[in-house]
Amino acid sequence: MSVQDPKTPVRRRAGAKPSPLDFPAKVPFVETLGFELHRYGEGEAELRVDLDAGHLNTWDVAHGGVVMTLLDVAMAMAARSGNAAGQGVATIEMKTNFMRPAEHQLRAVGKLVHATATMAFCEGHVYDDRGQLCATASGTFKYLRGLAKRRAPTADQPDPETP
Repeated sequence: MSVQDPKTPVRRRAGAKPSPLDFPAKVPFVETLGFELHRYGEGEAELRVDLDAGHLNTWDVAHGGVVMTLLDVAMAMAARSGNAAGQGVATIEMKTNFMRPAEHQLRAVGKLVHATATMAFCEGHVYDDRGQLCATASGTFKYLRGLAKRRAPTADQPDPETP
């Protein structure tokens, strides 16, 4: 597995619009999915995505993984925006309920419900382009300053953790 240089531009989905707001942290996976940040602050966040063929399952509606990722990122952004220290977050736990198939443009709203010095408890909702509720989630996030970066193994120096 190769590690991408953080300065290398990430390939956005074909036809994806630029996000109206900059995400507070670079997440290549989120950029690749074409998520857009529309609102961020005071413990709330709103994201949108225009679904294309690459987001769909065999029934031509949003794949559950896309919906769950949208909810996860919306809640994480809400948690992050409610933290005065500006710390990042890692998902500890998440529960999702799917109500109906999600189609066309999706809008996710994340809200920080409660925070401690180290944890954030959030809820999220995904709506379709008609305003119908498609999925809900609750999640627990841990505030982090950062993670230690592992050096990419090379032929001369393999990963010491690999047997």
